[in-house]
Amino acid sequence: MREWEQELADSVNTALRARQLTRVRELLIDHDADQVVRLLEREDAADRAVMYRLLDRDRALDVFELLNAGMRAELFQGLRDEDVTHVFEQLDPDDRAQLVDELPAGVAQKLMSGLSARERELTAPVLGYSKGSIGRHMSTEYVRLLPHLTLGDALSHVRHRGRSAETVYLLPVTDEQRRVRGVVGLRELILGSPDVLVSEVMVEPKFAHATDDAELAAREMVDAGLLAVPVADSEDRLVGVLTVDDASRILEQAEDEDAARQGASEPLGRPYLATPVLGIVRSRVVWLLVLAVSALLTVQVLGAFEATLEQVTTLALFIPLLTGTAGNTGSQAATTVTRALALGEVTKRDILVVAWREVRVGLILGSLLGALGLTLGTAVFGIGLGAVIGLTLVAICTLAATVGGAMPILARAVRADPAVFSTPFISTFCDATSLIIYFVMATWILQL
Repeated sequence: MREWEQELADSVNTALRARQLTRVRELLIDHDADQVVRLLEREDAADRAVMYRLLDRDRALDVFELLNAGMRAELFQGLRDEDVTHVFEQLDPDDRAQLVDELPAGVAQKLMSGLSARERELTAPVLGYSKGSIGRHMSTEYVRLLPHLTLGDALSHVRHRGRSAETVYLLPVTDEQRRVRGVVGLRELILGSPDVLVSEVMVEPKFAHATDDAELAAREMVDAGLLAVPVADSEDRLVGVLTVDDASRILEQAEDEDAARQGASEPLGRPYLATPVLGIVRSRVVWLLVLAVSALLTVQVLGAFEATLEQVTTLALFIPLLTGTAGNTGSQAATTVTRALALGEVTKRDILVVAWREVRVGLILGSLLGALGLTLGTAVFGIGLGAVIGLTLVAICTLAATVGGAMPILARAVRADPAVFSTPFISTFCDATSLIIYFVMATWILQL
């Protein structure tokens, strides 16, 4: 946060503590919606609701649309019924559906029943699809064209219906049964001859099916550089459109989840300062318990080789080096492959190709580190221990890279989140296996 923003936040906080609400309103009135959102994220739920009610209606709606779903639901509980009804009615259908997911069932049902007939009709199709599907993120406010229209008539139709549409930059073309036949860009519509038929300028459509995985569909759209894509049902009938803004938001949320899970925690779902302390605890405690239990495997390995350690106590000095190297090597491979999966560069069928690549990468990395370990170990502790360290590094780097590269693909194959199988579990696995390899090498080379 920049210095002037920090000063503004401090001034707002001071005024709130003193309940100088007129002063708070004056501080907020000259700042845009993005800045107001950043201020709201720094306050607790009660003060956030107070600040929100001080905004005028139009500005309040702009601010509300910029909040994430978790904060929206929390804010709703602190607003008056008339404020809630107004904001809920003004939301886009896809935003409304995401908010419903965060609200208690009774509250959501009450809000849905209070909608106008038209808004309820627009929202119902979105709620009919599962949370992980692209249908849950599509907009049902769109303008569609028919192939037999002239460009002049089509442009008039867009002018008439376009104000309520999510986007008009890319327009789906359907037949009378609403089956998607093509798409037309607004540029072609404006610059083309008014007497030309839509069927003559439309192009082959790239569209998603409403039941498709949201992240994959959004990734394909962004990679193709499209501003919008039609969304169709199983019979290719148009049911909505997905805009590039919504696709980008889906990918941003997916990346946040991956980053959190690779760090052995769950995503907070809202800004850090806006998350209650118990919410942060819940996001971390499960993973800590899982990792603590799985780390017992490492303890069991050390116990099994206790006699070896008693004979050569110097071996214990290198345990942190070897386990750390194995964990880092596995995590590097897992992170690289997880990203490749997300970008569509790797599929489940490529597991053997990926594993073979990582075997070679791990072998080269292990050889470099092993040569260093052999040199330093020999110089300080003698050739025997130097050989143990060098050969162990070669073996564990090769194994860790191979497992780290294959694990995310196996996770995708069993429909699990690849990020979950990345850093936490791989680190624990590599800790245990590196110790086994280390002590086996020591027993063999040193004749223990």
